[in-house]
Amino acid sequence: MTAIDPQAFRRALGAYPTGVTVVTAVSPTGEPIGFTANSFTSVSLEPPMLLVCPAKSLSSFAVFEQCEHFAINVLAEGQEEVANIFARYPGDRFAKVAWTSADRNLPLVDGAAASFSCRTANVFDAGDHIILLGELESFSHAGTRGLGYAAGRYFSLGLEQAAAQATPKGRVSYVGAIVQAANSVLLIEDEAGWSVPKLRVEGSAAIRTALTDWFANRGMAVTLRRTYSIFDGPRGEHFSYFLADGVDGASGSTIGRFVPLDDIASLPIASAAERAMLDRFVRETEAKSYGFYVGDSVTGYVHAMSTDA
Repeated sequence: MTAIDPQAFRRALGAYPTGVTVVTAVSPTGEPIGFTANSFTSVSLEPPMLLVCPAKSLSSFAVFEQCEHFAINVLAEGQEEVANIFARYPGDRFAKVAWTSADRNLPLVDGAAASFSCRTANVFDAGDHIILLGELESFSHAGTRGLGYAAGRYFSLGLEQAAAQATPKGRVSYVGAIVQAANSVLLIEDEAGWSVPKLRVEGSAAIRTALTDWFANRGMAVTLRRTYSIFDGPRGEHFSYFLADGVDGASGSTIGRFVPLDDIASLPIASAAERAMLDRFVRETEAKSYGFYVGDSVTGYVHAMSTDA
């Protein structure tokens, strides 16, 4: 049998997008415990059964191996920090998140897209994990979108789709694009420094159409691709940026010039947020793996990007 490279196997598994859950239980001394998992699967409708796979390396493994009841909390879009706390934080995780004690004192994470409380039906050994099979006793469904995970990153299809459609009502909004041609991107220089091409849009404009028309009116045909970054500015403005393809040297264009990616690090970028976005774009172009940023102009999360349309 050919030896399997564990890291290569892990990367291959990352090609399969999953949801993100926090699995919880109560210790014999009454303490709530939990960990982040994407190894969650529905098993049966009659009777309703679910499974999750705790790792034997968990500090709380002995509790989950012996527990009579457990809960699975499907995290909602925007709950990345909850996922990170239950994946990495070494202290009292429940002191850092909002939660509720439900049936059989099982801890349920507030704001979860769905929660399932289960009786342990069976436990199976599975290499460096166990399979914890649960029979459903109760559940709740908030009707919100779940948080996704793929290739080592979170993703939020709802946020990405919303960002690609229209600007928030009542907000000052800007929409722009990182337009790439070969190994260069289109930038504009003025007295403040270099910046990504963008325009101000009013109301709930159809931003893809508005941006495409804006480029065309300035002599450049671009093909917009995926949403790359959405964030709020320091004065409450809303920014949306797309990835796009263009043509260097397009006849009649009145927009900036294409700058080699290798030169971007040395340019004075007018906006700190665009500086960070362009630096990320250079790194991700080298890695041939692009993310989708959601947050504000200082902090946020880079989500895995869904398949190009």
